[in-house]
Amino acid sequence: MSRLLRHVADRFAGLVPAFAPAEGAPPRDLLAFFRWCLHGAWPWLIVAFGASALAGTTEIATAFFLGAVIDSVAGETEGYLARNALLLGGFMLFYLLLRPLTFGASAAFNGITVMPNVYPLVQSRLHRWTMGQSVTFFDNDFAGRIATKQMQTARAVTEVTNEFINVVAFASASLIGSLLLMFAIDWRIALALGIWLVGYVALFRWFMPRIRTRSKARAAARAMVTGQVVDTITNIKTVKLFGHAEHEDRSALDAMATLRERALAFGRMSTSFRFMLMFCAGLLPILMIGGSVLLWQAGQATAGDIAAAGAISFRLSQMTGWVSFTLMALYANVGEVEDGMHTLAHLHALTDAPDAHDLPRLDGAIRLEDVTFTYGRDEGGISGFDLTVAPGEKIGVVGASGAGKSTLVALLLRLYDPEEGRITVDGHDLREVTQDSLRRQIGMVTQETAMFNRSARDNILYGRPDASEEEIIDAARRAEAHDFIEGLRDHKGNTGYDAFLGERGVKLSGGQRQRIALARAILKDAPVLVLDEATSALDSEVEAAIQSALEQVMEGKTVIAIAHRLSTIARMDRIVVMEAGRIVEQGTHRQLLAKGGTYARYWERQSGGFIGVEDVAAE
Repeated sequence: MSRLLRHVADRFAGLVPAFAPAEGAPPRDLLAFFRWCLHGAWPWLIVAFGASALAGTTEIATAFFLGAVIDSVAGETEGYLARNALLLGGFMLFYLLLRPLTFGASAAFNGITVMPNVYPLVQSRLHRWTMGQSVTFFDNDFAGRIATKQMQTARAVTEVTNEFINVVAFASASLIGSLLLMFAIDWRIALALGIWLVGYVALFRWFMPRIRTRSKARAAARAMVTGQVVDTITNIKTVKLFGHAEHEDRSALDAMATLRERALAFGRMSTSFRFMLMFCAGLLPILMIGGSVLLWQAGQATAGDIAAAGAISFRLSQMTGWVSFTLMALYANVGEVEDGMHTLAHLHALTDAPDAHDLPRLDGAIRLEDVTFTYGRDEGGISGFDLTVAPGEKIGVVGASGAGKSTLVALLLRLYDPEEGRITVDGHDLREVTQDSLRRQIGMVTQETAMFNRSARDNILYGRPDASEEEIIDAARRAEAHDFIEGLRDHKGNTGYDAFLGERGVKLSGGQRQRIALARAILKDAPVLVLDEATSALDSEVEAAIQSALEQVMEGKTVIAIAHRLSTIARMDRIVVMEAGRIVEQGTHRQLLAKGGTYARYWERQSGGFIGVEDVAAE
């Protein structure tokens, strides 16, 4: 039996495709957004709606059978069972089989088909869409806020879907069935129910906007408290170093006081609503039972009719509270969907061309032809930039802060598209190839190393997920990272390559993070290698060891290395000096020193290998 139930549950679980991709972009119209989120699931959502409606009608059938049984006992007792065998058989069949099956099917659609599948369906679609956004989208927002909006929107869409099926279908079927049954008893009882329903809707429409306003104010105040507390905890070292615990406590208490006031305002309104709701719910049995009794007294209704009207009035009276508070939650969830939609449903700013193709394995020829990109401003970035890099050539890029070095790398990786000009690799225009195939062929180590809160092994494997354990360890050794990785231990007791590195690699020093990033790039073994201050966080001894490893890694690759520490690029094939987004000098280290220009001035003014402060300030 348990195996059969498990098989049935598995069939229900597979009806909605939990991770099916979406079609097109998410719309910014609410109903269209819901259609986009739930595309592919609609047929089974409609079936689930029907199952819930059918369950709602059983409540009316319950009242009908109750009234029929009561009326059946009003006659003679002799031969009662024989005379009413069909009625009593139907009564037992309904309660023992039809009602359990109906509610069981509704519960299965809700608990197995809808809830567990709709959330991952919506979340996966929102996540895929967000992952396709350009870097600018993420630069303009907080990572935590974007992630929260994804989860909030997916949860809200799921809740709206679930409650619409559970409440709207169930309650609508119950109300329609109640009106029909009351009409069958007497049209005046049905009219009383209809008048009560109009009053109930009017009550709901008056209170809901006011509750929504206070709910939004309470949510905003709660978010302010969360923001204040998170901001303090995130910067707890600064708080302690400056001795400002009392100041932060006052700020948090002020935010909490505002939340308390907003919560009280919401509480007062919801209390008034609750009181009026209970008054309205109490009025229904009086109208329906009292009316039925008056009709019975006039000989126009039976005792069974009174019982049926009473059962329906009590059931609807109980249902009003459930429906009202569920609709309040549904109302709030719709607001959250709108909020998330406005944040997430933006068209991608940087997309692959419809006919974009994957890059073949590159030789590494790079060409920037009269490229301009200034981030939409009048200055900054690069302007009229021309550069040709031969396959296997090693280029060093030098310039003070703001010279355009990082912009050059971002354009090469196609994190942005040039405003003018074009960039090619092996003759392929970057706009004509897929972004992923381009980036898979460029290895990169940056000054701000990116670490996942995963194991050291997983962080290195990010360079090439199919690499073997031996290849991982070899890459770590070549990056001078193996020894310190062997000594890692996290708070759960994982050690070595299994130890987790903490969020953004906070459990590592800057030098350790860069060595893991180097190991990742070594493992990737891409034909083009970009080094953006790759050894800036290393001490001189470790840097010397890694420089020899880097020379091996760079063999046969096209290399673009950005550095302030000029000693790290002195042996490059060519050094490019940038100022204000343009190339002002280029040549070998010796040629540029002999020229006595900008590069020679940088070299002379270095202290400990860094560009002088005067140059940075001048820029």
